[in-house]
Amino acid sequence: MPIEVIHDRVPGRLRFSAPGLYRSRVIKQRVEQVLSSLEPIHTVSVNELTARVLIQYQASLAPARICELIDEALLGILPQGLKPSAKKRARQARPRPTAGGKKVHHSAKRHPPHEYVPWHTLALKEVIDRLVVDPELGLSMQEALARLERYGPNQFGSQQIRSDLTIFIEQFKSLPVAMLAISAGIAIATGGRVDAAVILSVVMLNAAIGYATERQAERTIASLGSMAPTHATAIRDGVATEVIVSEIVPGEVIRLSPGVQIPGDARLSAAHRLTVDESALTGESLPVSKSAEVSPAIDTPLSNRTNMLYMGTVVTGGNGRALVVQTGSQTELGQIQSMVDTTRPPETPMEKQLGRMSTQLGILSAAVCAGIFGIGLIRGQPRLQMLNSAVSLAVAAVPEGLPAVATTTLAIGIKDMKRRRVAVRKVEAVETLGSVQVLCLDKTGTLTRNHMTVVTVETLQEAYRIEEGQFLMDSGPVDLKAKPELQHLLQMIALCNEASLENGNGNGSSTEVALLELAIAMGLDIDGLRGAYQTLEVRERAEGRPLMSSIHEDGDRLLLAVKGRPNETLERCSEKMVAGQAVPLSDNDRQAILDANERMAGQALRVLGVAYRRMGKRSKRSARKLVWLGLVGMQDPLRPGMPELIKQYHQAGIKTVMITGDQSGTAYAIGKQLGLANGKALEILDSTQLDKMDPSLLAGLVRRVDVFARVSPAHKLRIVQALQEAGTVVAMTGDGINDGPALKAADIGVAMGESGTDIARSVADVVIEDDNLQTMAVAVRQGRTIYANIRKTIHYLLSTNFSEIEVMLVGITTGLGPPLNPMQLLWINLVTDIFPGLALSFEAATDDVMERPPRPSDTPIITRERLGVMAIESAFITTGAMAAFLFGRATGGQLRGSTLAFHTLTMAQLLHAIASRSTHHSIFDRPRLPRNKWLERALIGTAASQLATMFVPPLRRLMGTSMIGPLDLLVIATGAGLPLLANEAFKELRQLSNTRTHSEDEKQQLGNHTNDDG
Repeated sequence: MPIEVIHDRVPGRLRFSAPGLYRSRVIKQRVEQVLSSLEPIHTVSVNELTARVLIQYQASLAPARICELIDEALLGILPQGLKPSAKKRARQARPRPTAGGKKVHHSAKRHPPHEYVPWHTLALKEVIDRLVVDPELGLSMQEALARLERYGPNQFGSQQIRSDLTIFIEQFKSLPVAMLAISAGIAIATGGRVDAAVILSVVMLNAAIGYATERQAERTIASLGSMAPTHATAIRDGVATEVIVSEIVPGEVIRLSPGVQIPGDARLSAAHRLTVDESALTGESLPVSKSAEVSPAIDTPLSNRTNMLYMGTVVTGGNGRALVVQTGSQTELGQIQSMVDTTRPPETPMEKQLGRMSTQLGILSAAVCAGIFGIGLIRGQPRLQMLNSAVSLAVAAVPEGLPAVATTTLAIGIKDMKRRRVAVRKVEAVETLGSVQVLCLDKTGTLTRNHMTVVTVETLQEAYRIEEGQFLMDSGPVDLKAKPELQHLLQMIALCNEASLENGNGNGSSTEVALLELAIAMGLDIDGLRGAYQTLEVRERAEGRPLMSSIHEDGDRLLLAVKGRPNETLERCSEKMVAGQAVPLSDNDRQAILDANERMAGQALRVLGVAYRRMGKRSKRSARKLVWLGLVGMQDPLRPGMPELIKQYHQAGIKTVMITGDQSGTAYAIGKQLGLANGKALEILDSTQLDKMDPSLLAGLVRRVDVFARVSPAHKLRIVQALQEAGTVVAMTGDGINDGPALKAADIGVAMGESGTDIARSVADVVIEDDNLQTMAVAVRQGRTIYANIRKTIHYLLSTNFSEIEVMLVGITTGLGPPLNPMQLLWINLVTDIFPGLALSFEAATDDVMERPPRPSDTPIITRERLGVMAIESAFITTGAMAAFLFGRATGGQLRGSTLAFHTLTMAQLLHAIASRSTHHSIFDRPRLPRNKWLERALIGTAASQLATMFVPPLRRLMGTSMIGPLDLLVIATGAGLPLLANEAFKELRQLSNTRTHSEDEKQQLGNHTNDDG
């Protein structure tokens, strides 16, 4: 079977299509095995859902030659056709008797478990023949059991919530935690058991915080899951039987009625006014009318296969029967689940940046350890003492408080989101929200309510909008009693309507339910109206007849009510209603109606024309000579505040993209309503062209597109991945089955809690419990603030840890000996790192946090410029500590010098937390920064702990320090306070320099990359 080359312009890479691969895992595995064995081929990647293969091969070979090798290798593997041979057909058609004396076909091998069959293209008779079933009697119980054994249960692996053990283990998978564990191991090996115990305590504290936070979120998301139906009605042995959904097999005959959830992919065998809500699968907002008579072409999109039903969709109106053709993992829903299972979520931006930073700190730690040890030996220091000092200093290079501070900071964000009814599955997701550069918004059920609503009515006299159950004009509310044409219109849409409302729930098509809701909202007594005008006949919309009409008794006359496509309805009208009277309809009237229809359609409204006729009981019952009443426009309305929300995202520098299964015209109109293009020309892409588009071209194109229309689940995944390949951090919102793969692949997947499906919730990072998308903006603000505060914490931790390294390095290289012993180093890290660092995470957001663009995804969490600033700040702290050390050593020996250096360095680092609150606002500026009571408490508490080591004898002995006198306290205060003043003065000079050398735009860009304040 010749392959179809899709892309071969890159030497050594070839992408081709092989239709026989589609949805066949068996053939996929065989193709991978055969192609991988070819010597010129290096790697093979097969996608059974797109029937495409990507190979990498020896670049020296010509593409034509590699195609020949592939053709030869695949000969006999890919299926050559869909129909079985005549011999096989004869063997499969053996009849067998049943208890009722009728004959049905024996279970045949015509439809192997993993064979792909384009069921929508086949005539009903051929479907019945392939399934070997009597459409009236259904399967026998024995045959159903045999097929259950053959095809397996009608289920597939679903996303399970993480176990408690899994959540706990995942807390130890970050590089900073791994480095701390290594440091603890080294400490144990060198006899520092106390050091190791303290380090491991910090690691366990970090794990406990992360575990408790994520476990609560996981349980919250799990509690939102809706119970899927466990039984379906199937015909077995000619009797309607309740069957467990997992035991439904191919060949089952299922009954269809409003509210039935389809238990497997099925081909319609009979349908009467059948409509199905497929929005969760296809993204189409309107229910789809189904017909058993059509046979679409093989390349017909899923949403247009009107003779098929798909697992997980819901019948909204009408009734019928269908033959189940696929179950379990072979259904469209199963294939989406397969895509979800094989999709791997990316690392969060912070995970990447902390990973890089941890690697750099690891290298620095090893270098410091080796350097200090070597220099000490050269200087003649005792080997064991230098080994202990080197290990302690290496541990000091890794900020012990960083994992706990980062996890706790994110956990605080999760707790705040929880109060806003947002469940966050993983702590990293909060920070990722602040990194989002592109927000992909699913339309149906996310931007819109997924509920059809009448929004406007136009008669020839007036145009009315409907808000909060009222007809409104520019002049205000409308008195219906003064508008007979509106009264008649409401009566006709209620009579020409087979929907019903029970306890607020509609039974029928969404269009008819919307019309009925309008009539009820306007005060009509539906039961009384239908009782007064008994229905005699109903003619439904049908192929070639885009109208619905109903005939009702009206005393000694008949009332004909009509609604349908405006053009068709208007053609049948000869009169119009004016002031309650029927008068002739002029050509100008007709043109005005057509113009209004075009205008309303351009506003993404579904438009219906409404008319009526009164006639004698002996008159010919035809929908002609009608009286025109007006146009009714309805839509799946936007959720309140959506345009304003989109504006907020644009102000924050976030590009918004709408992804929908709707047609391009509807999608374009809604995109305009939302203002997705941010004042520019709206760019829309019909996604049916995506399959033919080169990945590199798509990656360059997606950055400019505002709306993707007619999107399939695979398309959503490709769009998200293309945006990621373009170097952006992508958030994806969704609520449907079809959103699952894209939600999982996105950097941050956001699912709806109330309207969302189980698949969407199970793979999302964030679940909005009340479906209020407004909370997303709050979450982005929270994420940006958290990232800024973590940067402040890292800045503080690294600059203070650098000062410890510098103090030790200066003391040893100058021959003065180690200014600090291992226990003092560990104490400084614990006292200064955790609580002040954690308190910095409570810094308030700056006013302009949502007015700056998001940071580029490749921007390191600590830039080179920030490293330079840290080096200068740590140098000031080191200078103060070494001055105290030298003074003490000169006046009281090494012990007194070490004591003063220890206390001075600790207090200087605590004061440096004040300087780390902002990169540009100093203690000399007015107005002051908002009060951070947590930082105040942390500094007071840690300072008190440090004073205890000065005056409590057991703690002095543990730290290896001497008594402290009044002069010592003055030296410590001076050595700790002057670095704070120097660093704040240095900050003022930097700010002044930036003001002089940068334009306003450059300052904004600089702030975006290097400003830690938001």
